[in-house]
Amino acid sequence: MVRRVGRLDGKVAIITGGARGQGAAEARLFATEGARVVIGDILDDDGELVAKELGDEAIYRHHDVTTEAGWSEIVADTVSTFGRLDVLVNNAGIFRITPISMTSADDYMTVIRVNQLSVFLGIQAVIGAMSQAGGGSIVNISSIAGLRGSPATIAYSASKWAVRGMTKVAALELASLGIRVNSIHPGIIDTPMLADLLITDEAAKSEIGSRIPVGKVATPEQVARLALYLASDESDHSTGAEFVVDGGITASMGLTGRS
Repeated sequence: MVRRVGRLDGKVAIITGGARGQGAAEARLFATEGARVVIGDILDDDGELVAKELGDEAIYRHHDVTTEAGWSEIVADTVSTFGRLDVLVNNAGIFRITPISMTSADDYMTVIRVNQLSVFLGIQAVIGAMSQAGGGSIVNISSIAGLRGSPATIAYSASKWAVRGMTKVAALELASLGIRVNSIHPGIIDTPMLADLLITDEAAKSEIGSRIPVGKVATPEQVARLALYLASDESDHSTGAEFVVDGGITASMGLTGRS
């Protein structure tokens, strides 16, 4: 029998926010493609279940992405357990809908710390380990909110625009080390974050999907497949770039529906 060669064979990846949604889909796909995966999150029960599902090639670690200590621990644990680090997916994030006039400074900074500060800390924390491995790939999950404005998302949009900018700066600074850095900009994805906005029934999702040019809301797996490409050597000449998975939303001025 000829063994299938996985697109991530031999690689070790950290995925933040990996306990559910896009992060869990990325963890599953990466493991299927041969990677050993470290799932980081604060949702311990969910994270442990995903790691158990994936078997010996995955571990779960409680990880506060907003602290330097949390990043030092997960990187050290990854290298200690699997011997190297090749891929980081900065997936952890939170979403808030609040008009500017109703957004407190504390609320604003909560979003900034999780969505923006964590990406800076993650990039900084993995440089040494990835350099020792001969290079690597950092995939930062931004949003289409990092490509255009959206009402009532002042903190979220600010954080996602920042992720877009940090990606470009890091790509330039780390290219000589063989570390590539790219950003993914998802549109409307069927994840627990969508459910948190009280969009839970299929009729509501279908109505939203009808206003997306391709006619439907995306799945976490569709984002994961793009992350897989950027994590793999197939994208070895791509860095500092934006990759959009939004069903055509940003091709127009808004959700205008299909012709």
